Amino acid sequence: MMVSRLARMRSTVLAALLLSPFGLTLPAAASDGAPPCRSQSDLTRFADRLTRTAQKIARRQPLTIVALGSSSTAGAGASGPAASYPSRMEARLHETLPEQPLRVLNRGVNGEDVQEMLARFEASVLAEKPDLVLWQTGTNALLRGHSLDDVRTLVTDGIARLRRLGIDVVLIDPQYAPAVLAKPQSAEMIALLAAMAREGHADLFPRFAVMKRWHETESIPIDTFIDPDGLHMNDWGYACFGRLMADAVTEAATRPAAVAAAPAVRPASRPAP
Repeated sequence: MMVSRLARMRSTVLAALLLSPFGLTLPAAASDGAPPCRSQSDLTRFADRLTRTAQKIARRQPLTIVALGSSSTAGAGASGPAASYPSRMEARLHETLPEQPLRVLNRGVNGEDVQEMLARFEASVLAEKPDLVLWQTGTNALLRGHSLDDVRTLVTDGIARLRRLGIDVVLIDPQYAPAVLAKPQSAEMIALLAAMAREGHADLFPRFAVMKRWHETESIPIDTFIDPDGLHMNDWGYACFGRLMADAVTEAATRPAAVAAAPAVRPASRPAP
C-alpha cells in the first residue's frame, strides 16, 4: 500500500517537472495530443551572423537579451509569465548554450505601438545594456490602420539607434492570426518589415511565415496556437515560437565568421483572405 502510494507520488512529481517551464523539451507533452514543434531553419536562419552576441558567447561573458514589443512579447493569451515567448526562449537557450551566462528580459507592454516603444527605449532597453534586442512590432500599427510610411520612419530610427551602439537587432513581424489576416495591409506590413531589416542591417524572424506553415503545411488547427480572441498566441504557440527563436539565435551566434551569410529572408506570401 505504502509502495503504491510512493509510486504515485513519484509519478506526480515527474509529470510536474516535465510540464514545468524549464523541464519541457517540446512545447507540449506527446500524451496530450499536441503537435511537435518542428524546426523551420529554411525560414528562421538569420541572414547575418549576430556579431556582438557571438563575441559574448566566445568569451563566456554574460549575455543580455532584451525582448521589446507589445502584447505578443508581454505574453497576452499565455497561462502565465513563464509561458511567454521570452521565458520559453530563455529556457531553451539554457539547453543550447548550457555553459553561457545569460538573461532574457521581457520588455513587452500590452497595446503599445512603435512610437510608444521608442518613447521608452532609454529606460526599457538601453538602460539594460543589451547585446541583442528582439523587436516585435507592426501588429498594433496594422490593427489601428497607421500609415506604413510612419512605421518605416520610426522603425528605421529605432534600428539605427541600436546599431550605432553595436547592438545586434532582430525584428519580429506580426503573427498569423485571424485578426491580422483580416487587415488589407497585412502583406504590405510584413514585406515592409522584411525590407527594413535588410536595409537597416538587422535580422528578421519571420513569425508570420512560420505560423502560416504550421496551419497551411503542417495542418495544425488555428486554435492550437492562437487564443480564442483570434489575435494573441497561446501557450503552445509561444513555446514553439520561443524555441525556434532560441535555435535561430544560437545558430547565428555560433556560426563561423567565415561562413557566407544566408540569402535574405523572403517576404512572406500574401495572406489568404
